[in-house]
Amino acid sequence: MVYWGKLIGGLIGLASGRFWLFLLGVFFGHQFDRGLGDRVARFQTQADRNIALPEGFAKCLFQAMGYLAKADGQVSEDEIRAARALMHRLNMGPAQIQNAIAWFTEGKQAGFPINSTIRDLRGRNGRRPELRSLFVRLLMEVSLSKNRLQQVERTILWSICKDLDISRVELAQVEAMLRAQRGFRKSPQGDKDAVRVQHAYRTLGVEKSSTNSEIKKAYRRLMNKHHPDKIASRNPDEAAVDEAERQTRDIRTAYELLKTRRSIR
Repeated sequence: MVYWGKLIGGLIGLASGRFWLFLLGVFFGHQFDRGLGDRVARFQTQADRNIALPEGFAKCLFQAMGYLAKADGQVSEDEIRAARALMHRLNMGPAQIQNAIAWFTEGKQAGFPINSTIRDLRGRNGRRPELRSLFVRLLMEVSLSKNRLQQVERTILWSICKDLDISRVELAQVEAMLRAQRGFRKSPQGDKDAVRVQHAYRTLGVEKSSTNSEIKKAYRRLMNKHHPDKIASRNPDEAAVDEAERQTRDIRTAYELLKTRRSIR
């Protein structure tokens, strides 16, 4: 069940000290929660779509991830997996992935200059607030991959937000949406969505760890093999044409789903 809207709305109402504002907060939170499942299923890719990452963005991002992951004394396996998954979502090639790993390692080193690094990022992208918001969201995604966000990590996140001119309210909204997204994945609706995505990977014969380029190639290869126009020279019977059309529809549907989820261009 998705309930973050009601929870946050109720807490805001309680902070006012007035019971009627508490009820109003719960009501509006409920309205927010209605239909939230559809939004959180797309939230991850919508914010990434059509944003060209400038030079230096990925380097700063993975350095900050390494710094934040090491802040509580130990980098968890969940954080490492989340960072690697992000590399694939950003469609990094093998050489870029090696660079990202090196940047992550740099950020883990004692004395890494996180504040000056973040201020340099803002200086290069001061006129693009959407990039600063994206930076914080991707950073928090990795931090929330483990069971608990430590206070030292919250302090660092807030320090980064101040350097990027991002308010506490926006930071709280990002965390709430990401937690709602995680809750959605564990809900019955999320289970159904996960099954659809897994089926899409199987239909195209690729793995979740495949790069966007590999998924594109698999799609084109399968369309070239199964499209009805490609078997016309063999004088197929009606059943063969129907089967080719069905396979083509399945392949196209699978690709469109993964294209949306992974921001494949």
